[in-house]
Amino acid sequence: YYPLYVILDLFSRFNPGWLLAHEENGDLAAKLIRQTCERQGIKPGTLGIHADRGPVPRGKTVKQLMIDLDVTASFSRPRVSNDNAYAESIFRTCKYRPDYPYNGLADIEEARSWVLSFVHWYNHDHKHSGLKFISPAQRHRGEGAAIMANREAIYEAARLRNPARWSGDTRNWQLPDVVHLNPEKEDAVTKKAA
Repeated sequence: YYPLYVILDLFSRFNPGWLLAHEENGDLAAKLIRQTCERQGIKPGTLGIHADRGPVPRGKTVKQLMIDLDVTASFSRPRVSNDNAYAESIFRTCKYRPDYPYNGLADIEEARSWVLSFVHWYNHDHKHSGLKFISPAQRHRGEGAAIMANREAIYEAARLRNPARWSGDTRNWQLPDVVHLNPEKEDAVTKKAA
C-alpha cells in the first residue's frame, strides 16, 4: 500500500494538495504543507491544521514547520479515529467512486495517476452535498454566493409561476459563512465558559 497525504480546506472542501508516497515520512508531509501554502498564497499566522495523532503530524519536522508558518495546530482526540468528519467524507467519496481500484494498481505511478484523476474530479466536477451541490472549486474561488443567489432566483420564479406546487418557501440556498470542525464540542465549551 502507499500512504496518501491529503490537505483539505474545510471551508470549501477543496483539496489544494496531496501526495502519494512509498512511506509515511515527516519530511514529505512538511514539504507538502509548505508547497501547498506557497501555491495557495497562505500567509503565516492565518492557517489552522487539524491532524490525526499519527507519528508524522506529531513528529519534529511537521511541528517545526507549523512553528515556522505560525500555524495553529489541533489534533484528533486520543484513540478516536473519526474525529474529522470532513476527512472521513472525502475518503468515503474516494472509496465509493465507480472507478475505485478495488483490485489494486500495478505500481505507484498508476496509483498517482488514479489519485490525480480523482482529485481533479472531486475538486471541479463533484457537486458536493455539503455545499448545496456546487463543486469545491467553485466555493474555493468564491463563486458560491453568486451561484446560490441565481438558484434562489430560479426557484422563486418557479414558485411564482406555479404557486400550487409549493407548500411554503423555496429551499434555503444560503451557504454558511463559517465552518467548524466539531461544532457540538465548540458550542459546549462556549456555553460552559459563559
